[in-house]
Amino acid sequence: MAKAADVLTRRSFLATAGAAGLAASSALAVPHYARRHGSPVFTHGVQSGDVDTSSGMIWARADRPVEIAVEYSTTESFTNATRGPVLKAGRETDFAAKHLLTDLLPDQDIFYRLTASDPTSSHLVSEPIVGRFRTAPLRRRSIRFVWSGDTAGQGWGIDDVGMKTYSTMVLHEPDFFIHSGDTIYADNPIPDEIKLRDGTIWKNRVVTDEKREVARTLDEYRGQWKYNLLDRHLLDFNAQVPTFFQWDDHEVLNNWSPSTDLRDDPRYPEKDVAVYARRAMRAFQEMAPIRYFPTEPGRIFRKVAYGPLLDVFFVDLRSYRTANRGTDLGLFGWRQADWLKRELAASRATWKVIACDMPLGVVIWDDYGRKLGYEGVADGLNGPPAAREREIADLLTFMRDNAIRNVVWLTADIHYTAAHHYDPARATFKEFEPFWEFVSGPLHSGTYGPHPLDMTFGPEVRFIKASGGGVDSNLPPSAGLQFFGLVDIDGSSEQMTVRLMDREDRGLWSVTLDPAVTS
Repeated sequence: MAKAADVLTRRSFLATAGAAGLAASSALAVPHYARRHGSPVFTHGVQSGDVDTSSGMIWARADRPVEIAVEYSTTESFTNATRGPVLKAGRETDFAAKHLLTDLLPDQDIFYRLTASDPTSSHLVSEPIVGRFRTAPLRRRSIRFVWSGDTAGQGWGIDDVGMKTYSTMVLHEPDFFIHSGDTIYADNPIPDEIKLRDGTIWKNRVVTDEKREVARTLDEYRGQWKYNLLDRHLLDFNAQVPTFFQWDDHEVLNNWSPSTDLRDDPRYPEKDVAVYARRAMRAFQEMAPIRYFPTEPGRIFRKVAYGPLLDVFFVDLRSYRTANRGTDLGLFGWRQADWLKRELAASRATWKVIACDMPLGVVIWDDYGRKLGYEGVADGLNGPPAAREREIADLLTFMRDNAIRNVVWLTADIHYTAAHHYDPARATFKEFEPFWEFVSGPLHSGTYGPHPLDMTFGPEVRFIKASGGGVDSNLPPSAGLQFFGLVDIDGSSEQMTVRLMDREDRGLWSVTLDPAVTS
């Protein structure tokens, strides 16, 4: 958690960086236009992500092919700034560029400044754009972070208020944000208006051409990301808080898996869902400040080591899954499963957070209306581990047998907030130790009613806030059911406090967890 001196620095940052215009009363972003006629423009702000003790990824996008000069410093004044390499942003990446800053000092504010120049006309130079993040500590200092998921879904786009949850989260001065998936809704067009049940009209004040239809081409998938970055709350947030991204299904289309059948869906001319998944993955990697693995292009599962108190393990339950229909039901794939076990066993951090794109015990059918197929982990039978539950059972037993303690699961996906406690005393399957799973979201999407729980792993609802379901499904963000989670790890006691919050910054529920003593 930030100290008093840090708070002053962060609160003054946007004004000194020349980005105060983002705080205008309109929900629309105010573009950072170049003052020189014909000069390049940064179109969608800056982002940072995957920050650890010595490095962090930065990102920006221009309006044309440019060369981007990178400077970074430990002071807002950029005194004695370090110059990074010149980045090239061309058509092949839709004029987006990202770069991993390395050899940084731990537990240090890093300010980065980007300037774009037109390679064909050296006098055409953009105004600089500035962002900041703080590197992870090597000492046992307090940590604060937020998490949630589900942005711009179900047709609820940028209205007069905008994506306010982002502005609420930034008030807490988080070290970082975990976006738990459904980062975009590539399969959910944004209309100009939606008639609400009470007869009033929801007006999407911003609608782009790419968001009027489902995404099919690479440019349309990129456009889904660019749409979100037109929201002033998100632009302001990105300039101050690094985001650690993972994905789920709506980055491609709802519930996609190898068994997705598009033959009767006229919206998709290509009938092989893998075609769209490849395009969506490329857009994800281009538009998000996620680390890249040269030997495994497109890899999302990874560990971010955030000092001695915290390791975050990002899993990917979408890329390696088998078909949602049939008998060969898998989620992790063997490489990811082996990696997760190995890294959990090697972790010496007090707390191990598994950032998962789906909850473990919530029943989510592939076809919910007819209760067919398996979109999630749980099979709804309340019996011994079967289908996709077997992989989770194997992992939980591995953690018990190897004394891997203080594991907490964070997730989103289901469009309500909840605290689930899993215990073998309540479970059909007994070979694991109790653990917590916390659910949050949506950030800015429709809100739904609660799903049933499967008792294979013995979940118990300790708190829930959701819409009523039925006719009260898919409520708009204005209904007040937009959520995020807030996590504090105390540097002295090493206790973890988890709070479930709404976008008006009301604390709904909290729990403080004591770390188990490990050998």
